[in-house]
Amino acid sequence: MPLIAESNHSSGHNASPDAYEALLIEARWQKQWSDSHLYRTTQPRGDDKTFYALSMFPYPSGTLHMGHVRNYVITDVIARVQRMRGYSVLHPMGWDSFGLPAENAAIERNIDPGEWTRNNIIQMKKQLSRLGLSIDWDLEQTTCDVDYYKWTQYLFLQLYQKGLAYQNQATVNWDPIDQTVLANEQVDSEGRSWRSGAIVEQKKLKQWFLRITDYAEQLDTDLDKLTNWPDKVKSMQRNWIGKSEGTEVDFIIEGDNDLKITIFTTRLDTIYGATYLAVAPENEIINKLFPNDKSDHINQYIHNAAKLSQIERTDDKRPKTGIDLGIKAINPINKERIPVYLADYVISEYGSGAVMGVPAHDKRDYTFATKYQLPIKFVVTPDEDNSDSFYNKPFTSKGILVNSAQFSGLKSDIANIKILKRGTTSNWARTKIQYRLRDWLISRQRYWGCPIPIIKCKSCGIVPVPYSQLPVELPESHNLSSKVGNPLESNVDWVTTKCPNCERPAIRETDTMDTFMCSSWYYLRYADPGNKSKPFNNESISTWLPVNQYVGGIEHAILHLLYARFFTKALYNNKLISINEPFTSLLTQGMVQGITYRNKKTNKYIPIDSISDRSKPIDPSTGDELEIIYEKMSKSKYNGVDPSTVINKYGADTARMFILFKAPPEKDLEWNDADVEGQYRFLNRLWKLFSNIKLDSNNKDVLSDQYVPLAQKDIDKTVLRAVSYTIKALDDDLSDKYQFNTAISELMKLSNLLSTELENLSSDLKIYSLNVLVKLLAPFSPHLAEELWLKLGGTGSVHLQSWPRYDKNNLISESINLVIQIKGKTRGTIKVESGLSKNNLEEIAINSDIAKRWLNNAKPNRVIVIPDKLVNLIP
Repeated sequence: MPLIAESNHSSGHNASPDAYEALLIEARWQKQWSDSHLYRTTQPRGDDKTFYALSMFPYPSGTLHMGHVRNYVITDVIARVQRMRGYSVLHPMGWDSFGLPAENAAIERNIDPGEWTRNNIIQMKKQLSRLGLSIDWDLEQTTCDVDYYKWTQYLFLQLYQKGLAYQNQATVNWDPIDQTVLANEQVDSEGRSWRSGAIVEQKKLKQWFLRITDYAEQLDTDLDKLTNWPDKVKSMQRNWIGKSEGTEVDFIIEGDNDLKITIFTTRLDTIYGATYLAVAPENEIINKLFPNDKSDHINQYIHNAAKLSQIERTDDKRPKTGIDLGIKAINPINKERIPVYLADYVISEYGSGAVMGVPAHDKRDYTFATKYQLPIKFVVTPDEDNSDSFYNKPFTSKGILVNSAQFSGLKSDIANIKILKRGTTSNWARTKIQYRLRDWLISRQRYWGCPIPIIKCKSCGIVPVPYSQLPVELPESHNLSSKVGNPLESNVDWVTTKCPNCERPAIRETDTMDTFMCSSWYYLRYADPGNKSKPFNNESISTWLPVNQYVGGIEHAILHLLYARFFTKALYNNKLISINEPFTSLLTQGMVQGITYRNKKTNKYIPIDSISDRSKPIDPSTGDELEIIYEKMSKSKYNGVDPSTVINKYGADTARMFILFKAPPEKDLEWNDADVEGQYRFLNRLWKLFSNIKLDSNNKDVLSDQYVPLAQKDIDKTVLRAVSYTIKALDDDLSDKYQFNTAISELMKLSNLLSTELENLSSDLKIYSLNVLVKLLAPFSPHLAEELWLKLGGTGSVHLQSWPRYDKNNLISESINLVIQIKGKTRGTIKVESGLSKNNLEEIAINSDIAKRWLNNAKPNRVIVIPDKLVNLIP
């Protein structure tokens, strides 16, 4: 690696030597880094340690926002620290560039989506370069490039050959605005499309799926291995997978012993309380119950239910509806006849598509039974006696069985075991594990996506495109003038092809893949980006993966992160890679929030520029008093801050420092201009601290990793102790649980001390202390650190230097503040010599003014001593 600059370099600008010219410094160092390929990935050799730091790659919208800045700066600090710690670091970047936003933008502008996307990438790369990120751009991947999506198609075919990709007729979520299918994960809690916001409709279509349900158990169980993932993310995935251990029970239809409705329940102990069965409108059992013809009433109900999304049907706030089918089922436990209903709150995709209605012990069943005046029979009660009011609402907890024949008086868990044993012996019950997770629907009826490499032949059926014929390239954008219909279907030249098997005329699959297909494996490609014969080599994967630190938003918990885990496991099971989980550690950064002005009466957001007096903001249109709040930055709320504006005013290092200092990385960050100014002033103080350094031939010896600092006078000892403590504090803050804000706080403390005492230090210790400070600063403020390193006489880049180390002996203080506690409560501190024995500390504490005051000169009955920390006196 060539040296970046020598200490006698020319700055290349006419700024005053006393001024901190952030923009000039940053532009110059960014050019130096680029010209010297400073951040090109070094392939490890032998026993070299590796570290893979990765941010979730962005969609190229064309504009960088503060959320991007926070994400990429966090990852950059981690990558820089690990390089200085001696690791070979992989820190790449790419673009999640397929998808509807680009296609919609192309329609609006009447241009090719590829052209729009690539122009946005160029613009965003320029914006990113100003942040001073240590990214290896030689590894860049763009999912809409043919060289990338060729391998997405390759991996699809691998899954298809293993039976993990299949086509099936299914009721799907349809976005009427974007005219495409959505996966369940892409429908929000209000039944709206995650992108367009449209109310999702239900349609029956032939679609492509991936069998993620085959991996439901692994995906659930292996969450326990992800010890460095946030608990919230794991909980969200676990809830989405929705593992339930329960029982299947067969209810025979009265008058036909060969016909039965099978239900799934996790509360077999309540079976004596079943007063009806509820069947999903789309359950195939309906056709068996009415083999000849269904009444118009039933058909109309099924038709109406099909218009509702699963979210709407299962919403507890929505009124439950149903119709009595006029059929009776036999409860196998007590032979009671109970009615069978069609009910839209039952979903065919979960369990068996039928439930036993136990209104006394389930809230939804209670609501349904109350509406249709069905019996409510309590069969479980709490341990204690029940008042009359107990029977006015459903009791959903476990308890003691009543009204349950020979099982009455048993606790729920014991009764469950005994009833299951009886049902198993009688052949009407069996244990069953169910999952809420459904297979991943990957078909999309739009143009701008990865083509599915399948050919449909009248003679041969579904035929995979041979590997030798990959990639199946998208045609030139065609008929994108509207969103109606699948654009590829109308491109006859592209659709028409030959069957690879029989060479007869055939047609291509016109659906494209969900963009999450492309993002479910991109982290693998970075490890082997130049491979022309396969998507990656397993040796490269074994060298770099799993990703050591992944950084991104929590909103990806059950989309990208779940899909990526599935993809990794599927490839592992098919012996394509040697890792079973993609990301060892996950950091989900909080949102960046801006100050926001909202009219509470109209709920409208008001642009800041239209407010004349921000201390007493008034809506300029209505005169109403405005609410001042912090909310996530967005254009619609007029509260965004353009990163380029901040960088142009203060420089990238200031923006980085503020983003890192303002809040812990996992917490939301409230943007505040005054705090940005504070960080700018801190960097200016650092600049001034180094401005008067005189270069000396001995400097280079002091700057070397082998130098051992020696304290020659008392102030040297004090500063050396502070320097050592700062190194230790940053080691702690920058390992596993990252706390960048407290790390920067420690840098500020050290800087303040040196500003006061620098001229009082021995010459070598002066240089040593500044040397440590600049190296610790380097990951946070990389441009300024380079400049300060040169001021010290350092050669090469500061980012190629070793991370500072400290001698534990330097942490030992000659005196400590001993905490005095009375009955566990801190009552004061006294300064004592460090290293004293327990007996000495006990004697000092008992004789202290603090003890005499709080104990009224009495002797304590018990004393607890923690050496060099505290003494707890218990009267």
